[in-house]
Amino acid sequence: MAAEAAQPPGLRVLVVDDHEVVHWGFRLLLDRQSWVERCDGATDLDEAVRIAANLRPDVALVDLMLGAESGAEACAEIREASPQTRVLLISGAGRISPSVARAAGASGFISKDWGAADVVKAVRMVALGSEGFAGGGAGDEVGLSDREREVLALVATGATNKEIAATLYLSPHTVKEHTSAIYRKLGVRNRAEAVKSAQTLGLVA
Repeated sequence: MAAEAAQPPGLRVLVVDDHEVVHWGFRLLLDRQSWVERCDGATDLDEAVRIAANLRPDVALVDLMLGAESGAEACAEIREASPQTRVLLISGAGRISPSVARAAGASGFISKDWGAADVVKAVRMVALGSEGFAGGGAGDEVGLSDREREVLALVATGATNKEIAATLYLSPHTVKEHTSAIYRKLGVRNRAEAVKSAQTLGLVA
């Protein structure tokens, strides 16, 4: 393919994941590619930022849930340390929507369920300046249900789960399930991050 022929040699790649098997799996896979000059790894954000500042990687693969940090926070800090680095978010818990990933400054998404060929293709695409998102159209939306949007809107007002349950005539357990789904779809960890992400995407005022 023309895109593959244009692939610049000697790419520097950084893998950021706190799960040892995933961390080494991605590194071993990418080290085997002839167009990868070196592939470094980090297991936490501080180490990732330090390596990014020194190595200036072309592409960084960053876990969506990195310890106490969210992938969005990690993406922002890595790109601040190395502005030319293009970030691919990694997740083992479903998908993150392209719009959420873009809002975080990422150039693509990799699922830990993907095969080796798809992972390699995504890294090559992003290295060439393209985006690495599967699908398009409706898949570009966050994918919140109407009920999840109602819950999110109330979360943004500062309402507790108990208050949301009373307002929407739901059980607190059901509200908790909805908030968990919202966090997963937005790629965040808590209420504050959910509201911030939702505001960025124009889902709430």
